[in-house]
Amino acid sequence: METLTVKTTTCGVEINGVAYIRKDSVVDAPELNDDNYVIVRSKDSGVHAGYLEYKDSENGIVTLKNARRIWYWKGAASISQLAIDGTSCPGECKFPAPVPLIEIMGICEIIPCTLKAIKSIQSVKSWKE
Repeated sequence: METLTVKTTTCGVEINGVAYIRKDSVVDAPELNDDNYVIVRSKDSGVHAGYLEYKDSENGIVTLKNARRIWYWKGAASISQLAIDGTSCPGECKFPAPVPLIEIMGICEIIPCTLKAIKSIQSVKSWKE
């Protein structure tokens, strides 16, 4: 007869070395957009959001179409949250008007956006000084 080993963990239960997680504790990942709308962070030019036209991973270069510089945001803890949830404070963000095309070098990260985030980012009024 096999010995049954049960251990309670912070995430669920472990039975004979196999971890089991409660089904109601699993969170579905948000649905990403199909249009390649991304947030890009670069070493020198900051954060941008737009449609990914071209990516050269080897040299760290991307081209974005209809891109906005994310100069200042509020209502998201990070650009990762901005890419998922958008901003909860669109009136306090500073995103200049979109440019038709921009080539950005020194790319650190590219984060695909959800449909919710795209609507939020695009709803921010163009900032001018």
